[in-house]
Amino acid sequence: MRNAKLVILLAATLMLGACSKSPDVKDGWGDEPEMVTGAQDESGSSQRGLGENGVRGGEEFGGMNLDGQNVLDGTTIFFDYDSTDIKLDYEDVLMAHARYLVENPGARVRLEGHTDERGSREYNIGLGERRSQSVRRVLMLQGAQDSQIITVSFGEERPAEFGSSEDAWAKNRRVEIQY
Repeated sequence: MRNAKLVILLAATLMLGACSKSPDVKDGWGDEPEMVTGAQDESGSSQRGLGENGVRGGEEFGGMNLDGQNVLDGTTIFFDYDSTDIKLDYEDVLMAHARYLVENPGARVRLEGHTDERGSREYNIGLGERRSQSVRRVLMLQGAQDSQIITVSFGEERPAEFGSSEDAWAKNRRVEIQY
């Protein structure tokens, strides 16, 4: 149900954005957004997103940040326990990735689904796959092509952090977007 709400919200956002597009926009996505790179949350994981009016952190979108690093490398989408629902916090991140894929039809992305250590190996492989498929659906709704996206699940096999605490588990419930 929450996935359906996210899909509807994203579709409505795109439709409204297309209606208010200014004539000098070249890419069809609205104003040129800027992205945050290098910002880290308390877990040490990079978090990126678009700001209001395309401004956040003073860095520019265009594939590279001010330090010359690709802003699309290593983005991580985190999930709640036993969930495949994408949090609204990641809407801007996913829209930026979809935009990159639309603008670069030759680009390919691998969505790597991960889980924490709880649950059986088989269940976690399935949960990791469902998480990567959730991200895939959002990217495709934004215009990315099926042929550009590969999904894989590692389940609990590649933890971002070892340990049996809620903090460690939260860092392991993720999908990593890899180009």
